[in-house]
Amino acid sequence: MRRKDDTLRAVLLESARRMTDEEGIGAVNIRSLARRAGVATGTVYNYFSSKDEILLALTEEYWRQTLSEMKEVIAAHSFCGQLREIFGFLRERIDESAGKLMNSLGNVETAGLERMTSMQSALEEALVQKMTQDPDVREDVWNEAFTREQFAHFILMNMMILLKAGAADMDFFITVIRRTIIK
Repeated sequence: MRRKDDTLRAVLLESARRMTDEEGIGAVNIRSLARRAGVATGTVYNYFSSKDEILLALTEEYWRQTLSEMKEVIAAHSFCGQLREIFGFLRERIDESAGKLMNSLGNVETAGLERMTSMQSALEEALVQKMTQDPDVREDVWNEAFTREQFAHFILMNMMILLKAGAADMDFFITVIRRTIIK
């Protein structure tokens, strides 16, 4: 069996991304991707077993890039200010194209959720770090039954619910967070 080439996989994903941007998600299939990338159809099958697998890989790549970009643009000093910026940043990305990609994963939703777990963990770790760095976050609230890690998970899950519901803001949730952990 031939070893897979990461560079060719990246070319295939970039071609698939351009297809979704230019022609929509419906235009993506193994044959059209092969044609666009200038490779044989069988070559694409060496990397992706189906259209769903391509879309799943695109979604994963998109979120990996989004999280990386998000780290650079979050500028607020307070934890709650950072949460507002994170929410706004993710809301914008979901409205742009991430939402379409995520909604296209109906046939591989379970696999998509499993792959997103590592990205959620990275975001939760970032939230814990941001809570630790904010001097206005109370230290006396944390104990074995109520940890920063659990609270970060709680925040992220609720933020995802709000984003999925199409909420315009998370003001009420920010108020709950303020009353819970801010001095």
